[in-house]
Amino acid sequence: MAPIKDYPQRYALTGELHARPFPSFKAPSKVVFLAIKQPEGAAARDRSKDREHLLALLDHYGAPRPDAEATHYYGEMGKYWLKWEQHTELVTYTVFSQALSERPFDPDAFDVFPDYWLDAAPGGRISSALLRLMPRPETDAEIATHLRDWFVPESIAVGSVLDDAAVIATDFRIDPAGHLRVAIFADKETGARRTGRIVQRLCEIEMYKSASMLGFDMVRQIGPKLNELDGKLTDLMAQMRGPSALAEDTLHGLLDISVELETLSVKTAFRFGATGAYQAIVGERISALREERFMGRQGFHEFMMRRYEPAMRTVKSTENRLQNMSARAIRASELLRTRVDVERSAQNQKILASMDKRADLQLRLQRTVEGLSVVAISYYAVSLAGYLLYPVAEMVGVSKGVLLALVTLPVVAAVWMMVRRLRKHLD
Repeated sequence: MAPIKDYPQRYALTGELHARPFPSFKAPSKVVFLAIKQPEGAAARDRSKDREHLLALLDHYGAPRPDAEATHYYGEMGKYWLKWEQHTELVTYTVFSQALSERPFDPDAFDVFPDYWLDAAPGGRISSALLRLMPRPETDAEIATHLRDWFVPESIAVGSVLDDAAVIATDFRIDPAGHLRVAIFADKETGARRTGRIVQRLCEIEMYKSASMLGFDMVRQIGPKLNELDGKLTDLMAQMRGPSALAEDTLHGLLDISVELETLSVKTAFRFGATGAYQAIVGERISALREERFMGRQGFHEFMMRRYEPAMRTVKSTENRLQNMSARAIRASELLRTRVDVERSAQNQKILASMDKRADLQLRLQRTVEGLSVVAISYYAVSLAGYLLYPVAEMVGVSKGVLLALVTLPVVAAVWMMVRRLRKHLD
């Protein structure tokens, strides 16, 4: 029996599910995370520049290069391990090291990226983080001491994750060196793969949180314009109620508003859609951590609910507002079209009434002309009949005047009957 032929992309699609493995390492370790994004058109960027930037970093450390079409990379880079990934809008670099400096969250850890290499980045830094992975202390009081020293108390989020496999903490603030600080206290029984999954999810939470906030920034930019268009649209709809409002003026104003709303919809469609997707990923990554409250402090989920979710709801409400305004503009155009149709129908009725009046006048004129026509035709007919009957009048001894008087009435009656029959035939 001949083997069945495989679909051409079967193995490639299956391999994609396993192409981005979680890193594997144990405490103590440090992690440096960097996310780069182009300011404009990041989704349609030239991705070859991302790869060239990666190759420059690998060449700096003499590390092996990835495949030509690779969209992700994980391998040894000198005394470090590098995980590189291309995303729809971002490029991320995650560097792992087993060496843990005595100074917590030492800014020098970011020196793993050379200055000249950072200057040549194809975009700007949208996020960077320093993660400190430590063995969990014997008592929770020691953890509390570290948290008090490392983070801002009113913003700190702490939680025990993955069935108490580790305690994670951050304040989601940018420190003086420009990085987010994340502390991980891993239990001694926690395996290297589980530790790697925790680190990976924390990096993804920070990355997608930062990317989703771009939607909030766009909302603040278009907010004044939406308020202006909303006021104009409301005024136009109020003017449509007045009997003196000209449909032509309203139509021009409505077209201008509709064009501006459609332009805003096109410009914001991708960003609002991406924000919704990033928000969903942030929620999924936090849920995957199976977080539990630690020492009565707020956790990641509670922090997001209080600080992050309001911003995302603002983005969603602005998206809905833009859609509602577009729908209002469409309804206004339909109402305006209805008003124009009614006015046109009234004008048509007036035209038809005028045509009826004109036809009535024409009919009266026609009847008047018919009467005159009978007289005129009768005049010529009597004259012709007179010429024909003059010889007979001399023979019978009747004068011409008497003859014409006798002929006139029969001729007029005959002409009238002929015109009447002709008009009935035409009708």
